[in-house]
Amino acid sequence: MDWKRFGFIALIIIVLFGTVVMIGQVKQPPVLIITSMLATTIAVATPLTLGALSGVFCERAGVVNIGIEGMMLTSAFFGWLGAIYMFHVFGMGIGISITLGVFFAILTGALMALLHAVLSITFKVDQIIGGTVINILAVGLTGFLNRQLFFGAGSVFGGSVPNSPGVLPTIHIPLREIFTPLCGTSTACLVNLTAINRVFDQKPIAIGAILLVFFSHYILFNTRWGLRTRAVGEHPKAADTVGINVAQMRYLNVLIGGMFAGLAGAYFTIESVPSFEPLLTNGRGFISLAAMIFGNWTPIGAWAASLVFGASQALLINMQIFRDVIPPQWSFLQESYIVGLTPYILTMFILTGIIGKTTPPAADGVPYEK
Repeated sequence: MDWKRFGFIALIIIVLFGTVVMIGQVKQPPVLIITSMLATTIAVATPLTLGALSGVFCERAGVVNIGIEGMMLTSAFFGWLGAIYMFHVFGMGIGISITLGVFFAILTGALMALLHAVLSITFKVDQIIGGTVINILAVGLTGFLNRQLFFGAGSVFGGSVPNSPGVLPTIHIPLREIFTPLCGTSTACLVNLTAINRVFDQKPIAIGAILLVFFSHYILFNTRWGLRTRAVGEHPKAADTVGINVAQMRYLNVLIGGMFAGLAGAYFTIESVPSFEPLLTNGRGFISLAAMIFGNWTPIGAWAASLVFGASQALLINMQIFRDVIPPQWSFLQESYIVGLTPYILTMFILTGIIGKTTPPAADGVPYEK
């Protein structure tokens, strides 16, 4: 990823953060606003980051995957459903139920990815069509099961949605406790330290997503596996000539991508809000694809682009706090649906190519004939 892209990302984030600071500084100190925005950005960028990583692994191996949205949605439903069943039907503890829910979500993502791999690699169906099938299947399947299991006559839980066992707990990193002695008696120092600590107090999937970004980057660009993955995505015939099993590498990388999408789905119903609504993912899978493209098919670049979209969502969330101090000339920011358009406007803006051309893997989307 070139510096032009990083500069563009930094500019957008500064503008979004600056807008909130400018409006909210009459109510809160800038350091509190910035750290709140940063903490929210990291959290809400989590499913976008994982979705973008899913796309990177699939497309680096030469398989276009526009079915990330459907994989996320299905995983969100079955992860949530699995956690509820483990808790209410099998009587397992809260922690075990939630952990198994994450496992079910990842497994669901892998199964949906397997379907995409069979269509795209074995049967050589057009990969755009295959991804569209995944998305349509996900909407229909989750909507139907949600009605039949919880709201239909004679449903499993008597026509009502049972209480969820909860969500994953926040992991507290004790920076405040460690550095408090350095503040002495300074109240301002303690306030700033507490605010900064909020940025690092994230939930497990959010922290795991950041770690997976750097791990994935290392795997793709510094290991034999990564070299083989990139080889089958750039020149599969040459890879086949030197003994690399092209179909196997593509299958494995699509399955890995599905597991990332499954973990992203778990974020919605097991880490964020312990409930499911039809179309819960709300286009996040497609925004993930935009982040992947903007990041030029690299994990770190895709993560940086995901933070841009995360910051635009954080704008909406944080502006609700300052509704009562928004100046008249900024009154449109009181309308949540207007600010809520920001991530999608940014997606269209980026995909127009105004920020520079990207270079996909040469064999991306091309079925391989041995």
